[in-house]
Amino acid sequence: MSRAPLTPGTVSPVRPVPRSIPRPEYVGRPAPERFEGDEVKDADTIERMRAAGRLAAQALAEVGRAVRPGITTDELDRIGHEFLCDHGAYPSTLGYREFPKSLCSSINEVICHGIPDSTVVEDGDIVNIDITAYLDGVHGDTNATFLAGDVDEESTLLVERTREALNRGIKAVKPGRRVNVIGRVIEAYAARFGYGVVKDFTGHGIGTHFHSGLVIPHYDSDYYDDVIRVGMTFTIEPMLTLGTPDHDMWDDGWTAVTKDRRRTAQFEHTLLVTPTGAEVLTLP
Repeated sequence: MSRAPLTPGTVSPVRPVPRSIPRPEYVGRPAPERFEGDEVKDADTIERMRAAGRLAAQALAEVGRAVRPGITTDELDRIGHEFLCDHGAYPSTLGYREFPKSLCSSINEVICHGIPDSTVVEDGDIVNIDITAYLDGVHGDTNATFLAGDVDEESTLLVERTREALNRGIKAVKPGRRVNVIGRVIEAYAARFGYGVVKDFTGHGIGTHFHSGLVIPHYDSDYYDDVIRVGMTFTIEPMLTLGTPDHDMWDDGWTAVTKDRRRTAQFEHTLLVTPTGAEVLTLP
């Protein structure tokens, strides 16, 4: 882990989206409209979310294949942007609260929301790619952490265990339980390895709105105790750290880095609550 702490690179101009592709309502506005609907989705919305989730998963795989030493995060953004646009989808992050790019690229100590720029991926880096497709009026949101070149064992284990933490969180989803059971399971698993669990960024309700207002914590919390109901759709996206889970924010207002600049990993799926558990909507 010889790489120096990251610093902001140069952000390229906004990539154009074909005019034929519908935009979410928040594009060109400082903030999205407030969600007033039900977290339980109807059959039509669920079918559309399956398609959006599948496309987001395909886009994530496409970008992930390109993660390697020597590539810039801006080039990874180009790959994701073009894949979504070529398939008739709008990249949900582009213009969301004025975010300037089509995915988030978070390297090493960046917890989340890294802005793709001229930063070059180096051998031994871990790179999280978070990409969301807006298709047919709904969003599908997913992310994964990829290994670039020869990654040390400590970081490799962090990545593998963060993926497992997500899987355990998904298995905890059952109708009638409260959402904090998800965080309880994730936090207990992370504690076995001494990992920090980031509390300042959470999973969220999703559907026609990118973020509905429903909060899915990745830690045990009495405050977030919504009952899980059949037909709900939300993300689980744990962020685990080698050291402190506390963060500093860059001047860009988006890039969150661990206070101790130690490494952090994240994985995310969009889920549908079924009578027996959860269906993962973001599989390719």
